[in-house]
Amino acid sequence: MPLIALAGNPNVGKSTLFNALTGMNQHTGNWPGKTVELAQGHCRYKGAEYQIVDLPGAYSLVSRSPEETVAEEFLIDGTADCTIAVCDATCLERSLILALQVMELTERVVVCVNLMDEAERAGIRVDGAALERQLGVPVVAACALQENGTDALMERVREVCDGFLPLQPHRCGCGIRGKNDEASDAIAARFVLRAQELAAQCVRREESGQTPLTERLDRVLLHRFSGYGVMLLLLLGVFWLTIEGANYPSIGLQWCFDRLGDLLRSGAVSLGLPVPLTGALLDGVYATAARVVAVMLPPMAIFFPLFTLLEDFGYLPRVAFLMDHRFRRAGACGKQSLTLCMGLGCNAAGVTGCRIIDSRRERLIAVLTNAFVPCNGRFPALIFLISLSFSHGSALLGAGVLTLCLLLSVGMTLAASKLLSRTALRGEPSSFVLEMPPYRRPRIGQVLVRSVRDRTLFVLGRAVAVAAPAGLVIWLLANLAPRGTPLLQSAAAFLDAPGSVLGMNGAILLAFILGSPANELVLPVLMMILTSGSLFAAESTAAMSRILLTAGWTWRESLCTIVFFLFHWPCTTTLLTAYRETKSKKWTLLAAVLPTAFGCVLCAAVNLILHLFP
Repeated sequence: MPLIALAGNPNVGKSTLFNALTGMNQHTGNWPGKTVELAQGHCRYKGAEYQIVDLPGAYSLVSRSPEETVAEEFLIDGTADCTIAVCDATCLERSLILALQVMELTERVVVCVNLMDEAERAGIRVDGAALERQLGVPVVAACALQENGTDALMERVREVCDGFLPLQPHRCGCGIRGKNDEASDAIAARFVLRAQELAAQCVRREESGQTPLTERLDRVLLHRFSGYGVMLLLLLGVFWLTIEGANYPSIGLQWCFDRLGDLLRSGAVSLGLPVPLTGALLDGVYATAARVVAVMLPPMAIFFPLFTLLEDFGYLPRVAFLMDHRFRRAGACGKQSLTLCMGLGCNAAGVTGCRIIDSRRERLIAVLTNAFVPCNGRFPALIFLISLSFSHGSALLGAGVLTLCLLLSVGMTLAASKLLSRTALRGEPSSFVLEMPPYRRPRIGQVLVRSVRDRTLFVLGRAVAVAAPAGLVIWLLANLAPRGTPLLQSAAAFLDAPGSVLGMNGAILLAFILGSPANELVLPVLMMILTSGSLFAAESTAAMSRILLTAGWTWRESLCTIVFFLFHWPCTTTLLTAYRETKSKKWTLLAAVLPTAFGCVLCAAVNLILHLFP
């Protein structure tokens, strides 16, 4: 099967082209011999099947960032039968720098000039025939978003793979590796000058006299005052829609699960299954998994698409730009704000995303502090506790409180980053180049598919896989009573003393401990502790509220629990991911201890203030 590699700068539509070529026939995994995950897929064209590999986005193969090193080594291996160098028609000069470097490593190259629709709207004309003569390799114009030009592209790829095209790339002849920094700079300059010459010969610009839309929007969204205001309003809007829209679907899902549970219980009775086995399977495994799905699925199904729409629109790099100054003052890197955005979906994904930070010191800071932002597994519980004690039935007020919680998380992230940069990870913050992609109309259909398939269902599946066996363990603890008192109640009573210092009780602390495999489990476990091992009593948010209020729950406990939900040890998956990224038990342990220490100090402080000023 011919192997096709996709190479290109970030934000040139490389991933869109990859999706257009492979459709749903794709997955992510480690390429043999590589330590970084590469997107892989299959494409069928004229009866032949091609394997497509999406290389990490890179601006150059001369510098030494991790992404550029992976791309360079992959191309040097000669594994690819053809490499598609994807270029951005709106800024062809910059994209050609990488394409020229790819041509130094392999002659089997096809240049794809993508985003032709955006170039036309901007009055940019690219002479593809002239560019092909100058480069000596095939050049194809395309718009991957609309799948225009993909057939022509695959035809040229087929010709290259089958040896039908005589390839004579016009190379710069300087290689891409220098023995020292000075030589590398000289090599890079050669490619830059050649790219400028090509752009001058093959690109024409028509001045329209109008300010581009991206520039007009950036005057507002990147302004030092209005930019922060818009960012807060967007967060508030996303949280309001999530809270407002998630409640009724959650109640409906739990009702369906409970009716199915009743049918399963009737079937178990009719089959004469032992009562302990029925309790373990239904009250333990099934009820816990059902509660996780009912609580998690609705808010995730709303939050992830909204968040992905902002990502597709091109807004997230603007968030990194706005936050760069704050993170630099904390001794960290502005790219850390992007990894925090990833952490809002899943902290494990946020830790993996820290690879985009070149400096090892700053990458470690980002890994150690990613759990300071709440992941999707914590959002349903936060929403429930806020609705229980602070929103008074108003979704807008609840969204405001949740936004304040997120701002507190960001503030504590900056504080922890500054602490690390002045103690265990001393050093000066490095500078980085951040490209602002043009604003693009979100692809709603693709956004829904990607957010549901790659994020919602993936995280939900992981949570259920963890919740089911955890539910069995918790049920056993709730029903085994060697000394007359269930083990679950004995453990909760033992933790009452430290829990009271933090403004909570032993049951809450035990729920956090038993919920360590996944944050989604904490609230269901707490319900199980309070209902003596059964979750069927909690049919809705209102029923859960009654259980807590009956147990003597107060708004003070809600406040301290919310704070501890924001700052405590990461889930097991995140810690394993941190170990995989750092290869260090010391840093992994610190990734667990650091947010927990912040949470304990803040909870104890809040509890003390509430006692001093009741």
